[in-house]
Amino acid sequence: MATDTEPGRRHRRCCAQDTPDAPKVPDSRGDSDGPRRGSLCERHCAAINNVQGDLGELGCHLHRPRVPPATSSPSCCQQHSEEVCESCLVKTTLTAENAVEANKLSNNYKFGFKKWKSHVTERPWEDRSEIVKELYSDLNIVRGSGGSTLTCGNVLYLLLFGWWLSLLYVLVAAVMFITVMGAPYGRLCWDLAGYFLWPFGKVIQKMEVPKSHQACEAGVGESSALLGGPTALRWRPRGWVGTGYWHHASTAVWLCLGYPVLALAHGLVCVSAWLLIVLIPVAKLSARAASRVLLLPPGRVLIRALRMTEVPLEGEVILCCYRAANPYYYKYAVDGINVFAVNLLPLVLVTLVLGYVDSPNHLTGSAVKFTLALLSIMPLSYYIGMAIASISAQSNFAVGAVVNATFGSITELTFYISALIKGSREGNRCYAEVVKSALTGTLVGCVLFVPGLCMVIGGIRHQEQRFNSRSAGVSSALLFLSVGGVFAPTLFSKVYGKLVCGECHNVTQNPLGHYLCHNCHFDLMDNNGTLYYSHVQPLVYTVSILLPAAYLIGLFFTLKTHTHIYDIHISDCHMPGHHHSAVVHWSRWRALLILLLSTLCMSACADLATEHISPILTNSTISQYFIGVTVLAMVPELPEIVNGIQFALQNNLSLSIEIGNCIAVQVCMLQIPILVLFTIFYPTNFTLVFSDLHVYASMFSVVLMNYIFMDGKCDYFQGTVLVMVYFILLAVYFFAPSPSGC
Repeated sequence: MATDTEPGRRHRRCCAQDTPDAPKVPDSRGDSDGPRRGSLCERHCAAINNVQGDLGELGCHLHRPRVPPATSSPSCCQQHSEEVCESCLVKTTLTAENAVEANKLSNNYKFGFKKWKSHVTERPWEDRSEIVKELYSDLNIVRGSGGSTLTCGNVLYLLLFGWWLSLLYVLVAAVMFITVMGAPYGRLCWDLAGYFLWPFGKVIQKMEVPKSHQACEAGVGESSALLGGPTALRWRPRGWVGTGYWHHASTAVWLCLGYPVLALAHGLVCVSAWLLIVLIPVAKLSARAASRVLLLPPGRVLIRALRMTEVPLEGEVILCCYRAANPYYYKYAVDGINVFAVNLLPLVLVTLVLGYVDSPNHLTGSAVKFTLALLSIMPLSYYIGMAIASISAQSNFAVGAVVNATFGSITELTFYISALIKGSREGNRCYAEVVKSALTGTLVGCVLFVPGLCMVIGGIRHQEQRFNSRSAGVSSALLFLSVGGVFAPTLFSKVYGKLVCGECHNVTQNPLGHYLCHNCHFDLMDNNGTLYYSHVQPLVYTVSILLPAAYLIGLFFTLKTHTHIYDIHISDCHMPGHHHSAVVHWSRWRALLILLLSTLCMSACADLATEHISPILTNSTISQYFIGVTVLAMVPELPEIVNGIQFALQNNLSLSIEIGNCIAVQVCMLQIPILVLFTIFYPTNFTLVFSDLHVYASMFSVVLMNYIFMDGKCDYFQGTVLVMVYFILLAVYFFAPSPSGC
């Protein structure tokens, strides 16, 4: 990796003087060169500290320095401008809204900690953009000019919900008119039929009771016909049902014949629109109609269309909708949980119920259950990640480090261990080979696909992105070490193992001629397993001890002795009118409970996935290598991929790269040693000897990644190269024959 030159380090010390938390290191160089460089450094650092970039929805500000055009002489610029730019661009200053968010942002830049994009505390309302404010606003705001209501989303509402919902209101209105006593509600349903056919640009208001008649309703609370409260006798609005017997009879007819049917229909619309996400305004519209409009007396509901510049009459606005769809609802969150994770949570319940209740596969087959179990891992990975980030942000460094080390790889380990246990019980070596393929696929995907995809998507918005090459160098060094350690037993077996082939044919009809052999592999069990048990197995145990030790040394290096590598300074943002008291989405105990429940559900889903993967492995024409390196490897990492893309879009490519590197390092230095340790207490078919394809793909990926990250800057072209190489490797795995034992 590229290292900083001596002048670059000298300039970083100067920049660190403007950062309160950065240690001041005296310069031991001569006075002749120091003052001239110091003045230039101060000018650049002063310009850098005045430049602030916004991280958008993250709720903090990322200060990315951009050096202005130099004002000194051309010779001075040619001599120092390049080193100033290279060194100062590494410095990053983050301002957070409160101490909890500051701790979370700091953890994002710590090696070995889970990187989390979303907020763990509630953002101040005034800090949110107008687009986000509109997402969380109720449908009761009347705009002076709503624009044209003929949009694609509104037409989609008409085709999906509007026509049959309006027809249902017409039928209910007919039933209400037939009962005679429900005629006022029939007229209300007739008016609502026209409203729900095309509700855009229309308003539903709750008519106010005249002040002269409010005394009659004092102490009653909500003036609703359903509550049976007394109402003024002299005031008779349109649709008034009177009091006494007629009033109660009309209400009873409505509650028995009309309201349940419409409430059920609105509930169906609400759930369907919510699952589509972009149609969440329709879900809000239906929920508010069922809970407010249909529970009001018919005479208190006023439906009217608004003109472009018309201001509505005085009174409470219950519903006013202009758009049925909003593409920005992918940002919507419920109690800090993204709407996608909320929508996928019922899938976990369906998977568990269907998997354990329908064990004989009467309702669905193994392929459907395997797919559901695999999809259920995605929301559970999200909940585990958010719980870890919440606990770490609200705790000290020691607690955060323990939680990240304990639960950081729990998603992958639960699936791997479940597969190894099932393979050991059935005596099937195919499960061990699938686990090796998944480990290799995670390593290759996080080294090539994750950073490459982030570079491509981030490069569309930003022409050139820079990242901290020194911090990336630490991860690259650990990757080289981990890949060498993991594949050392494989290389050892290739050198000293005995090549055994299943079938050999003489192609020259000469006993001493050439032979064509199939199904060849290196046998480590020759001479009663002497080579394996006396040489390979001790080497595996040695590597499994050294790799976690190297990981701990890397943690100590980046988190204690050399924290200045990241050049991160986090300070609170003090803005007028802001309150800095943190209101966390999940408290520590709540996050811990969610973490444990998610881990338990993850274990159950992993058990179901391994239970129903056997028919897919045996009956599928696709290579088991390909299934392992794609589906089983990358599906659990989808939340991390989304986080990396969001960081890249906000020009924070350092975190996007660190997400992939940290996962790859944890695969080699934590997950594989844990699996080896597990095989000691529970014997399985898992051995740390990989196929040649896994070895070559992993080593080539690490070398290519290190070459791309050398200069500390990238663009979409370099990201495209990484993604294309990843797809080429996938093609190789797709056409590769299945491993022996499968």
